[in-house]
Amino acid sequence: MSAEPLVSVIIPTYNRAGVICKSIDDVFRQTYKNIELIVIDDGSTDDTQATLRRYGSRIRWFTQANSGPSAARNRGLEVSRGDIIAFQDSDDLWEPTKLERQVRIMEKFGDVVPCCLCNMQMKNFYGDGKDHSSFDISLIRPPDKEGLWFNVAEVLATRFVMFNQAAAIRRRPLENLGGFDTSLQYLEDYDLSIRLAIEGPWAYIKDPLAIWAGGGADSLAKKAYDDAVVLNDCMLRILVRALASAQERGDTKVERHIRRSIEFCRRSLRRVQIAQSGSSFERTVAQLGGQFDRYYKAILRRSPWFPQVRAITFEEYAVDSECIAPRNHVQ
Repeated sequence: MSAEPLVSVIIPTYNRAGVICKSIDDVFRQTYKNIELIVIDDGSTDDTQATLRRYGSRIRWFTQANSGPSAARNRGLEVSRGDIIAFQDSDDLWEPTKLERQVRIMEKFGDVVPCCLCNMQMKNFYGDGKDHSSFDISLIRPPDKEGLWFNVAEVLATRFVMFNQAAAIRRRPLENLGGFDTSLQYLEDYDLSIRLAIEGPWAYIKDPLAIWAGGGADSLAKKAYDDAVVLNDCMLRILVRALASAQERGDTKVERHIRRSIEFCRRSLRRVQIAQSGSSFERTVAQLGGQFDRYYKAILRRSPWFPQVRAITFEEYAVDSECIAPRNHVQ
C-alpha cells in the first residue's frame, strides 16, 4: 500500500484492569502497523490507570468521569488523529490481519465506502459451549468472501448485526453523524450502524476477524438482557428515528421493513412490562403472543420478502464502478 492511512483504535474501559492488557497487546499484534491506540478510562476505581501507565508512549490514554461507553468512544474520536477509526472493547480480541484486510478493501473501493464490516466469532453465544459467527446469527449471507454490500439499510431494518468491534469506519462520515448517541443506554452500536447505512455501500469481509469473548456477569450484554424494558425502549427509539429518516429519503422499501420491526418491538416491550406487573391471565396471554411472534418471524425469514445481502466483488466493481449508488439514492 503506497500511502497507508492512520488507523485510530479506540478502547473504552471501566474497571477492567485485569483484562485490558490482553486487548491492548492484541492490537499491537496487528499486521497493519500505522496505528495509534487510544484508551479512554471511563472513571475506573480499580488499578486501570496504573496498568495503562506501564505502556508509556506506546498508547495514548485519557480519563473522564464515568459516563458510559458511548461517551468514552466519542471522547476517543475527539482526541484521535486517524483517517479510519476502529473500536475495540477491553475484553475482546482481533485476528492479527483484521485491520490490514479492512484497510486494504476500503482503499480499493475508495471514499464512496464509509466503513468495512467483518464477521465475528461469538464464543458460547447461546450458552451451548459452541462458537458461532455473527453473520450466521444475523442471517448475513454475502455471496462472496469479500466485496461491496449495497442494501445495508434494508437488511439492518430487519435485524441487528454485531458492529463496534467488527467495523472500521472512515472518520468523515462518523463525525458527520455525531458519533454515538449518548442518550441510549443500550444498542448504541445498532443505532450508529443503521444511521451509517445510508452513507454509502459498505465493504464486507466474510471471515470472522474479531472475537467476542461473551463478557462476564458485569458485562453490558448481561446487564441489557436483565434490563429488558429499557433495552426494548432503546430499540423502539432507534427504529422510530430510522423510520423518520427513511420517510425523509422516500425509501419506501426500508420504511416498510422498519414499520414491521417497530410493531414487533412494541409488542415485545408490552410483554416485558406485563411480565413484571401484569396479572396471571395477562402474563399467559403475553406468553402466547410471544410464541406467535416467534413463529411469525421464523416464517418471515424464510419468505421472499426477507431482505438478503446484495453485493458484488471488487472485480465486478472495477468493470462497472457506476454501479455504486450515490448517498441517499433509493434503489
